[in-house]
Amino acid sequence: MVIEGGFPSLNDYIRAVNASRFKGNAVKRECTEAAAWCARAARMPRFSRPVTVRFLWVERNRRRDLDNVAFGKKFILDGLVAAGVIGNDTPQYVRGFTDSFAYDARNPRIEVEVTDEA
Repeated sequence: MVIEGGFPSLNDYIRAVNASRFKGNAVKRECTEAAAWCARAARMPRFSRPVTVRFLWVERNRRRDLDNVAFGKKFILDGLVAAGVIGNDTPQYVRGFTDSFAYDARNPRIEVEVTDEA
């Protein structure tokens, strides 16, 4: 699946939480719902075996720290659960994940691939 644009970084999320727990909750809910919607729109299959999730984080530029960018996987994994793609985001269901990074000023996005292969 492809999520156009991107998600807030960990720093952005922390700022929202520090402003008020309601803002933090709103950011979490909106991002999780966006990820779930993208999973449904991509007609991702449902997995019954443990999966590996590959993330390609395509950023607009090199301004954000990579660990802050990859924090968005929390929203994506929760969205995959909400969409029914995976049963849960615990180790029983998610074997692991990988992160790769690229840059495209005109088309920032997050590409997510879920497989149940070893």
